[in-house]
Amino acid sequence: MKLSGRLVAAADLSAEQRDAMFALMDRHFVNVQRPIFEADLDDKHWVILLADAGTGRLCGFSTQRLLEVEVEGRPIKALFSGDTIIDREYWGDQALIHVWGGLALSLIDTHPEAELYWFLISQGYKTYRFLPIFFREFYPQHDVAAPAWVRPVIDFLARPRYPETYDADAGVIRATASQYRLRAGVADITDERLSDPHIRFFQSRNPDHTLGDELCCLAPLTRANFTRAAYRIMGRAPAALEVT
Repeated sequence: MKLSGRLVAAADLSAEQRDAMFALMDRHFVNVQRPIFEADLDDKHWVILLADAGTGRLCGFSTQRLLEVEVEGRPIKALFSGDTIIDREYWGDQALIHVWGGLALSLIDTHPEAELYWFLISQGYKTYRFLPIFFREFYPQHDVAAPAWVRPVIDFLARPRYPETYDADAGVIRATASQYRLRAGVADITDERLSDPHIRFFQSRNPDHTLGDELCCLAPLTRANFTRAAYRIMGRAPAALEVT
């Protein structure tokens, strides 16, 4: 089973694609509400669509937006990854990484002088686990204390988007009554998985992730910060995509 991936402008999604995306979310999350889903989607610039290469059936997606803020007088840009889900039967497929990698490299090349980051909010360990695989430097992490510059950047990225639910001291977006959460059995943290120090750290920093809390994470988005594994999985620095 193989997935094909492509980047599309969120504004260009068809009604059928939106329906399929919502159905996919509803299968994997509890408390998914269509108006909230649509509002979140309308807030994004791009969507990575993942389809079964044989049938064309939508099997995954990830929403993306380029944020621009000012932090202590410095202009900051951040690629913000929102809702992301892949059908369990396709876990391990690399199509999402190929397309996301092309988008990230395009932004790096389009904004060569910018202070650029990947801003990720992670409700599940599988999303957080991307960080140590793909980046040399990222925060928070289990064996390196975050330098002083990290918190202000996260604060200025998270607080405007989540003014009532951002817990700055914990670095977590707290779940509200309307927040969706992963269904039991989708990505549970088992005793075996806790042997992984990154997963154990995620559990300690976001103990209420099963209720929908999301851990705020940050990684400098530069070519030098990608690991060798990242380039290998992405296809050795895939060609940059045209982004507008």
